[in-house]
Parts: sequence; structure tokens; C-alpha cells
Amino acid sequence: MVRRGRQTIKRRKFTIYQSIVLYRKFSAEDIYTGHELLQQHVVITNTKGTIIDIVTENEAGDDVEKLKGLLSPGFINCHCHLELSHMKGHIPKYSGLVDFVLKVVNERHFEEQEILSAVEAAETEMLQNGIVAVGDICNNPLTIPQKIKGRIRYHNFIEASGFPPAVAELRFKRAVDLYNAYSNTLPANSIVPHAPYSVSPEMFKMIDEFPGSKLLTIHNQEVAAENELFEKGAGDFLRLYETMGIDISFFKPSGKSSLQTFLPYFKKVQSLILVHNVCTAEKDIAFIKLQTTNSKPQTVFCLCPNANLYISNLLPDVEMLMQNDVNIVLGTDSLASNDQLSILEEMKTLQKNFPGIELATLLKWATINGAQALQMDETLGSFEKGKQPGIVLIEALDQLLLTAESSSRRIL
Repeated sequence: MVRRGRQTIKRRKFTIYQSIVLYRKFSAEDIYTGHELLQQHVVITNTKGTIIDIVTENEAGDDVEKLKGLLSPGFINCHCHLELSHMKGHIPKYSGLVDFVLKVVNERHFEEQEILSAVEAAETEMLQNGIVAVGDICNNPLTIPQKIKGRIRYHNFIEASGFPPAVAELRFKRAVDLYNAYSNTLPANSIVPHAPYSVSPEMFKMIDEFPGSKLLTIHNQEVAAENELFEKGAGDFLRLYETMGIDISFFKPSGKSSLQTFLPYFKKVQSLILVHNVCTAEKDIAFIKLQTTNSKPQTVFCLCPNANLYISNLLPDVEMLMQNDVNIVLGTDSLASNDQLSILEEMKTLQKNFPGIELATLLKWATINGAQALQMDETLGSFEKGKQPGIVLIEALDQLLLTAESSSRRIL
């Protein structure tokens, strides 16, 4: 309910008297602020969703919209491929990463209108289930018309790839051209490497030195074969190169994991979101921590569990990541590798497979951690005065546990 006219908001120490103010008040059984869980509190916003305050129920006065469930700031999806939305259900589950990549590369070319319609529908799905910001991988300009509508905030990660050193300059130029196309209409953009197995040292250097390389992302250690390639020069990725006709006679294995091989290439990058991390080991995290401040970007670990199950039926060692106190965020990956684009569904999968993770921790990953990772925490991620984070209602909880019936919807 929107209350118009003269109204008084009572607070602990003083009273704000506003003569012409439009605002709303929301309460629920639980409120997650982005930092803590509260009960018997009320979130007060203006009608545009800007947070005015959080007060106790006794201090909130009348006209409180009382909801059943848990209120949360809007969700942050730190890894998505919106441009692949038209491939929903196209690739069979459990195909393995190499065959999945081959199908994406060879079978992604649909009619443009079909792609645009799928992009719009996918964004609407994300919006309705509570996602307010997305870190989106881009290999073409087809998502620009939808993104400029401003319904969801995006950081556009313009993806560069090319494993042979000989193609680095040409491929990077293409990425720069696409970066410029996005930058003409959208404010937050980066050129990023696709994956260790698809980017040469020469291209890593170009990416690192590109102006504005403050926030990057990379697909990291998604399957064991990725580490096997760099450690031994063997494994299933050799089949990928052979099938795609890529000569890798130049390649010499480093004898180290893929993460330990590529991370030193980044000298200037300030923040790096590592995506998937299915085969990341404790020794890799130790390696990150041993890097000097001058050569170590701030690293964030993005989990996309439903995509990992879809492609390889594996999950990262989340408990190990937590024990090592790394910064964790959540993503959905694409509809080519997921049945839906829902951060709540990612949380449900994590809780099911790692029941020791508390709901407040999952919500932290889904809100303030994600907002900080995408450098959008000045307005998103938490219920703090002056922010406009969106308000999401999570329903069908069982004593602060997600259930199979739990759902989320954006209410503001």
C-alpha cells in the first residue's frame, strides 16, 4: 500500500515529519539485511524502492504490508550467458564439458529473432524471481537491445578467446570492437578471457594491459581435464583441439594446475571472478594467497552448482572453499546448461548437497557479496539507507531452511 499525504515515521530517538512523501513499509517473519537476520522489524522505502530505514515493528506505525516468508535484498547473478538463452534444452545433460563446448560453438547459430525473443524471456524470468544485477558473458551484440531497457543492471564481460598465439592479435581486436559497441550504450564493461584452455599467454597480456581492466572473470577449473592439460599436456581437451582443427604443437605444459599457470599473467587486474571451481584444490587457494600484493588481483569464487550438475554431474568442494575463507558469490550460467535462471534454485542445490551451510550464509553470497564482486554495492546488495537494492520475498521456508517448494519473487 502506498500512503499519500501527511505522515509521521516514529523512530527511537526522534520523529521525521514529512508533509508530502510517498513510502512503503514491509515486514515478514524474517528479514535478511545483507549482513544479518532480523525478526520483528520493518523495512521502510520510498515508492521507487530507496531504503529509508529499518525499524522495529513497534516503531513502524500503521500501513505495514505484512508478508509471510523472508525478505531479502535483490539477488546478484555473477555469472550468466544471456545470449545463449535460445539453447535451453538443446544440449543433453551430463555430456561433459568438451562435448558441451563443441555443441555451443557449432550449434548456437539460430535465427536472430528467435535469439532476441529468448533473451527477453530469460531476462523477464530473472527479474521476476528476484535478480537485480547480472555479470553477463558477451560474444556478440545481440543482448544490447534488451539491456538498454534498464530493467536489470549488467556488467558486460566481453569474452576473448584464441588458444594459438598466432591468432591473439586478431581475436583481441574483435573483442575490442565488441567492447566499444557495448560501451556506446552501457556503462559497465570489461574484456575478459574465456578460459585457461582457450586463451594464449599473448592474449592474457593484452587483456591485462587493456585500459580499464579493473574487473575480470574467467571460467576456472570446471573439469579435471583442464588441470590435466596444464600439468601433463594430456586429457580430454586434446580431443577438443583435434575436433576443432586447432594445432597446439606450440603448447608446453607448465606442470602446474591451470589456475597456478594463468594467474601470474595478471599484473594490473584489480578484481577477478573465478567461475565454477569444480576442481579447485586447497593448494590453488594457497597459491593465490602467496602471490605478492603487486601481482595478485582480489579473487572471488563464483559457484554455479546447477550448471555443474547439468554438464558433468559434479560439484565444487564448497566446504573446503569455506574453510579457507574465500569470498564466494553465486551465478546461474546459461539456459544452455541450466533449467532456469534462478539464484534461489542455486541456493537450494547448495543447501541440499552441503546441509551445513546456513541460510544467512547463502543469502550473503547471493546479495552483498555479489554486489561487491560486480562493484555495484553502492546501491545494491543490502538494506541500507540510500540504497535501492530491490526487495525479494522468499516463501515456503521451514525454520530458515529452504524446501523443495521454496520460491522467490520480487515485490519492489
